Amino acid sequence: MQTSGLQELEAVLAVARHRSFRAAAVELGVSTSALSHGIAALEGRIGVRLFNRTTRSVALSEAGAQFVDNVAPALASIRDALTQAGSYGETPRGTLRINTSVGAARQAMPIFLEYARRYPEMHLDIVTEGRLIDIVVAGFDAGIRLLEAVPQDMVAIPFGPQQRMVVVGTPEYFENHPVPRSPMDLLHHRCIRARMASGVIYRWEFTKHGESLEVDVPGTITLDDTTLMIAAVHEGSGLSYLSEWNVQEDIAAGRLVHVLEDWTPSFGRLCLYYPSRRNIPAGLRALVDLMRES
Repeated sequence: MQTSGLQELEAVLAVARHRSFRAAAVELGVSTSALSHGIAALEGRIGVRLFNRTTRSVALSEAGAQFVDNVAPALASIRDALTQAGSYGETPRGTLRINTSVGAARQAMPIFLEYARRYPEMHLDIVTEGRLIDIVVAGFDAGIRLLEAVPQDMVAIPFGPQQRMVVVGTPEYFENHPVPRSPMDLLHHRCIRARMASGVIYRWEFTKHGESLEVDVPGTITLDDTTLMIAAVHEGSGLSYLSEWNVQEDIAAGRLVHVLEDWTPSFGRLCLYYPSRRNIPAGLRALVDLMRES
């Protein structure tokens, strides 16, 4: 793998992201053997091992983790400079990598589709995951999350409606169960529990007149996917705690009943966020303008 210095650094970051030489090689379009030899040569030149390798796993060494933390922001700045140099044409072109959650991506999809229609020379690479990451270190141009989850050193562009969680059940469920009047009443109901990306079982959160409660609801089903939770609540498996955006049509049509409304106020909007820089690439600038327009 004959590389320039920048290509070697991109290779290190790719292996660090994927924790796999094979996956990183696919991303970079080189052979696994060439990638491994290239990084080994870099390690030899700088005199330190960046990755601990076994037959089953690849992990950053302590020195490697520090190296990535130092190199990633600098490499992002270099990428931006190269992108800026090539972005003086009227039409944005290139690739825009965005990290977000599945739910946020669904809400932003109309904007993404309009962006793709307006800028056919741009490629949107959207990665969805539950965990929060450092978008700079991971090689993303921007992220989409709730404002409260956006790091303070980022530029945040709010868009879309106010977000709100709701407790819902089917009309048939409430024919056989009393409507809960307070969050603690949920302890006497069947509920569909949610497992977070970290593996922790989510405690349903409620707020009213400055009082906050977290309830570890009972239930015979635990799920980690919103689509499955919606299907389960429609089948009458119990109450579910979901984003209002996902079930607003079902509530309006009477297919689901919204309860504990006064305990679930709105809590903010989604934001497109990106590193604070004087200049941003033309492709990202176009998405920012479209977000503001929406």
